[in-house]
Amino acid sequence: MGLLSRLFGGGLPAGFPGELDRGEEPVAVAAVESGGHLVVTSLGLWIPDGESARRVGWHLVGKASWGEGVFTLIESEETGRAGAVAVLADREPQRFRLPEPGKLPRQVRLRVDGSVRSRHRHEFPEGGAWFVQRKVPGRDGVELQVRPDPGTDPALVEAVAAEVAEKLANRDR
Repeated sequence: MGLLSRLFGGGLPAGFPGELDRGEEPVAVAAVESGGHLVVTSLGLWIPDGESARRVGWHLVGKASWGEGVFTLIESEETGRAGAVAVLADREPQRFRLPEPGKLPRQVRLRVDGSVRSRHRHEFPEGGAWFVQRKVPGRDGVELQVRPDPGTDPALVEAVAAEVAEKLANRDR
């Protein structure tokens, strides 16, 4: 743990079961009422996972909100690829009651917002999708992601996503 973390209280809690990567420093920590901790680092948000903890990269935080003592996380998962585009779907919301949230909600907001480089909503005849360019922690460049609304034709979304990725690739040449 770095000197600044020790001085300003951003260190890992005793018994934290996760294993941070080299250079990954804790920025904010909050105890979860039901046990475990939420830990903000440069690479993601560590959440309790049974007896362990796992990191959700900032590029996979679909939504995070704070209210009435509860931190709500909607994690996205990659369900496929359309060329260079990651196709995402949201998991069920996870709720964590935080008796003393400290700076955790604000630090999450800053990092999630900071991962987004651009976003665009595309409407389809039946539904729609968000196209988002996001910075992936620990990697150079950005990744194009598409998150279709439930019920939107996945084949249509994937066709449009592949076309968008090709246009972006040609633009960057």
